[in-house]
Amino acid sequence: MLRNLEYFAMIENEQQMSNDSGHLSRRACWAGGKSLATVLMAKSLAQPELVSLAAAFIDGETLPVEPTRKALDAIWSNPQRAKAALQYGTTIGYPPLRKLLLERMLEADGQTAEQTGLSADQVIVTAGSNAALHLVSDTILNPGDIVLCGAPSYFVFMGTLANLGARAVGVDMDEHGMLPESLEQRLDYFEQSGELDRVKAIYVISYYDNPTGVTLSADRRRRLVEIAKQRSKRTKIRIIEDTAYRELRYWGDDIPSVRSFDEEGDTVVTAGSFSKSFSAGIRVGWAVLPRDLVGPVLTQKGNIDFGSPNFSQHLMCAVMEEGLLDLHLQTIRAQYAKKLVAMVEAVEESLGPIDGVRWMRPGGGLYLWLSVPEHLDTSHGGRLFDRAVEEGVLYVPGDHCHPAEYRNIPKNTIRLSFGVPPCDEIRRGIAALGRAVKQVG
Repeated sequence: MLRNLEYFAMIENEQQMSNDSGHLSRRACWAGGKSLATVLMAKSLAQPELVSLAAAFIDGETLPVEPTRKALDAIWSNPQRAKAALQYGTTIGYPPLRKLLLERMLEADGQTAEQTGLSADQVIVTAGSNAALHLVSDTILNPGDIVLCGAPSYFVFMGTLANLGARAVGVDMDEHGMLPESLEQRLDYFEQSGELDRVKAIYVISYYDNPTGVTLSADRRRRLVEIAKQRSKRTKIRIIEDTAYRELRYWGDDIPSVRSFDEEGDTVVTAGSFSKSFSAGIRVGWAVLPRDLVGPVLTQKGNIDFGSPNFSQHLMCAVMEEGLLDLHLQTIRAQYAKKLVAMVEAVEESLGPIDGVRWMRPGGGLYLWLSVPEHLDTSHGGRLFDRAVEEGVLYVPGDHCHPAEYRNIPKNTIRLSFGVPPCDEIRRGIAALGRAVKQVG
């Protein structure tokens, strides 16, 4: 792993190379060039016949047109409420929505506000959960600070960290999520190198992880909180828990959030979103913060937007009040469960007979993580990626999902998403991927 001085030398060199005229900020240079999402989108647009198993979008056929209309009717039927929805809101967010969000999380965790000491004043509403993740990161991180992430992890968040000049360092995972022993090894390394004070956060997607589909087990949730508290010496180590996929559970029982194991309430930040559970276009997310972060995060937020879209917040509040969210969840869970079954069955048929192919079947979310034989290069520009496109399928190369600081980033992994295509296209896309693997292999 890179030492701090080496890291700053590297980013300074990158800045000079990409910003010789000096017209861009360091943050703009740290963000890099074209994002992977931009590249994949360009491929899809250039070849519309491709089956995209790459896009992390939601199923357009299940978008909540009628539930949204009913929620709008509830708002428009009250002129005062309609006017309030069309006015500026507050920086922290619409109070009735924040109250409902807290109640829903506590109910899912089997806790009460009295037990946890939480209040709606610790809930902030943002324009999607990525905005919440960015706000929290920008509040607690300086350039060169370290965030420990699962290897692999959510590549968009790692882009956020790069944009802030922070270091994303990989921690080993298995089918039960981040390995506590690997986390402790990373922390030991930074303590020995004199950099433990630079470790500011541990990032986990606790339910149906993007990209692997893995859910962090209950015992590891508790252990991660214990480790973060034990290793917070001169500097506080936060856990940033991303729960974007919690509501997309198709089988099995729910697990209490990582935050529920934070008895003192001073360690875990929990971010959530309606983008996957209701509508991405409405753009409402939130974060539940430790009390000491509320003021600093709101100051940052006030300098940026002094309030996320107020109309969207009123709309989502009406959706929850009218019981429309849970009704919609029944619809999309049933639809996505069928798609997941279709993808797993297609993988078993088209890729299962190939030696060295492995996958993990998730119990929810939108993703399936696939490994092919080690000698096959799945990366963008590699033989398999190009051959798969020629056969008619697009995927996310798994190497893009690994933190920059991780030993031996594997080049033989793939993220597949079953969110957008119908079942027949999923089967066609997996068959195309199977042909590509056999031809290149």
